[in-house]
Amino acid sequence: MFLFNKKKSIILSLMLSLGLVVIEKADASTFRVTPIKVSFSSKVSSQVLTVSNDSTETLRFQLHTYIWKQNPKGEMQLDTTEDIVAFPGLFSLKPGQKRLVRVGTLIPVSSIEKTYRIFIEELPPEAKANQQTNAIRVLTKVGIPIFIQPSSQVVEGGVENIVFSKNQINFQVKNRGNVHFIAQKIRVKALGEADKSIFDRQQNGWYILAGSSQTYDMKISQQECSKTRTLVIEVKTDNKVFTEKREMPKDACSAGN
Repeated sequence: MFLFNKKKSIILSLMLSLGLVVIEKADASTFRVTPIKVSFSSKVSSQVLTVSNDSTETLRFQLHTYIWKQNPKGEMQLDTTEDIVAFPGLFSLKPGQKRLVRVGTLIPVSSIEKTYRIFIEELPPEAKANQQTNAIRVLTKVGIPIFIQPSSQVVEGGVENIVFSKNQINFQVKNRGNVHFIAQKIRVKALGEADKSIFDRQQNGWYILAGSSQTYDMKISQQECSKTRTLVIEVKTDNKVFTEKREMPKDACSAGN
């Protein structure tokens, strides 16, 4: 079975971006935010988000904005910022009601894309007099990515730092461009004698921000390692495929076995 060590990090990051769940009551309330991405440019400095209450109760919300960076594992690194403003920052919605949220910035574009996140966080309901409950409530926190795009955009990437050791393959997917891309599929193919397929495995990726690298690990069996002569790593984005081909070192399968 093919497992990337990064898998758990991706799942946790996606949970954070699509709905961080905090246990607090029995039934989860329901709300939607559209669109699911905000892009600013030299010509567009504000956009509107629509928050819709699809539940049967009144919901309360607060907004927070952050600078969004990534560590080598692809995990979010968030810092508070005043670059992005959102109004209103605190509001409530009755059942079936919608609210427009204005999101904007006065930060000028630069040669490299700037990345942020706005979080729409559900608050606990206001306590009512003589109200007693032992139920559990699920509060939802939705994160929307915000991009301030450069005037001239370059989407470019590649696979770097491929290392073979003890039947394990390590490599990095590097964003060499000036805007983000999503690594939709990361495919690792091993070829043996006469280019015979030894294995062909795929993993879903995630956002890779401009200038960032994400590290992947893959374990292979002794048998697969000994038969492999060439390794091909492909990273598929929405409009490009980055490919790196590497010959397997002769001693790659000997250490630690």
